[in-house]
Amino acid sequence: MQYKSQAVAKPYFIAAIGLFVGQILFGLIMGLQYVVGDFLFPAIPFNVARMVHTNLLIVWLLFGFMGAAYYMIPEESESELFSPKLALTMFWIFLVAGALTIVGYLTVPYAALAKMTFNDLWPTMGREFLEQPLITKLGIVVVALAFLFNISMTILKGRKTSISLVLLLGLWGLAVFFLFSFYNPSNLVLDKYFWWWTVHLWVEGVWELILGSLLAFVLIKVTGVDREIIEKWLYMIIAMTLITGIIGTGHHYYWIGTPEYWQWFGSVFSALEPIPFFMMTVFAFNMVNRRRREHPNKAATLWALGTGVMAFLGAGVWGFLHTLAPVNFFTHGTQITAAHGHMAFYGAYVMVVLTIISYAMPMLRGRAANSAKAQVMEMWAFWIMTVSIVFITLFLTAAGILQVWLQRVSTTPMGFMATQDQVALFYWLREITGVMFLVGLVVYIASFFVAGETKEAA
Repeated sequence: MQYKSQAVAKPYFIAAIGLFVGQILFGLIMGLQYVVGDFLFPAIPFNVARMVHTNLLIVWLLFGFMGAAYYMIPEESESELFSPKLALTMFWIFLVAGALTIVGYLTVPYAALAKMTFNDLWPTMGREFLEQPLITKLGIVVVALAFLFNISMTILKGRKTSISLVLLLGLWGLAVFFLFSFYNPSNLVLDKYFWWWTVHLWVEGVWELILGSLLAFVLIKVTGVDREIIEKWLYMIIAMTLITGIIGTGHHYYWIGTPEYWQWFGSVFSALEPIPFFMMTVFAFNMVNRRRREHPNKAATLWALGTGVMAFLGAGVWGFLHTLAPVNFFTHGTQITAAHGHMAFYGAYVMVVLTIISYAMPMLRGRAANSAKAQVMEMWAFWIMTVSIVFITLFLTAAGILQVWLQRVSTTPMGFMATQDQVALFYWLREITGVMFLVGLVVYIASFFVAGETKEAA
């Protein structure tokens, strides 16, 4: 059954994909600057391109999560959204604030931007991933609270399901842990200690709850497997996620001046972090194999299966490769970290947002699925983007291994910049595969505009 208020998800999805394109374009600019150092300098210096690239990633995923919640919650609650007008108002506020922040990064020197946005009153800027001006951070809090109020009230007045409650827990956790971005102690160790309470506990904690609930929702829809079976899997996954993810924060505490016991806690519990991702992979394939119906949206099913596999590889396997303290001692802050980050974000969060968009957008347009021709295009997009990210990860891993050897292990270690020259070949290969990834994204977007016969949504 479709609910009228689910339509508010559509602008969130469109904005998410638009910002995703921007993120990839700035990623390509950065990739080229690795090998052509003065490319677009001084118009877009590397530090600004990196800031825009990472901030766009965070913002478009938030748009995706919010759109997913606005689509899912009415259906799960069997009730119209509490206030569609509030949802649309917050959409425009968030979009305009985000756009103005990016324009600020690109047009105003960062120190001047900090002064203009009253950072001296409450200093929060200048930290990786949390570079947003104070005004933007406050705006994010307002938008998040209005969003959480809206979906919480919808759940309270309607049916309560495990999927909606896990999603709500993840979204509230996202908002609560973002508040640590306002805490900026002068002691650098203390600052880094609590900085990870936003950065780590988002991506290796509460975001995984959002991931699990979105995946469970789509799998129920496309497989027809009993809700009770899927919910049992979901509970096991989130239990392992929280057990390993929270204490696993310690793998960021190895070398920042914290007590030595964090090397043990961080190593042991983060070594267990691949388990929930492996469970997600088994979960997805198990549900599809046990499906009771053949859903016409084959593309959404492919995205759901791909999410499990790629999340396990990127967040699980590549995370494990350098998470143990004796290994991390040599690999910390190298291209191996970048390899893990790229595949983990794509596999766990990019793919699950694309999964829900793939499933929901046809429904929002009054059809059960896009045409067969459109779905073939979308599946091509899936494979182009996924294979591209695999090669990006492999090239960065090779660059990282060579970097560790030349810069940190060799009996005659080289300087940082000299080492970068030696691994430039891998940066060129990464750039080429990055262009291929953009091609895949363009094909994904184009697939939604392909006409053809479609089945009407029930």
